[in-house]
Amino acid sequence: MAASILVGRLLSRMLYGIGAGALPSLAGAAVVLLVIAFLARYVPARRASLVDPLVALREG
Repeated sequence: MAASILVGRLLSRMLYGIGAGALPSLAGAAVVLLVIAFLARYVPARRASLVDPLVALREG
């Protein structure tokens, strides 16, 4: 978060209507990253849970 605020200050000159420490922008970006991280973990785990353990052991 600290690095994003620092980079935001540097880029604030290029952004129109968004301040350097715009809390909604930072919170939105954090939520998007958390959702992506959750899906990156959930989808493979869900797929693996559908495989029969005996079949996985025989083929592995």
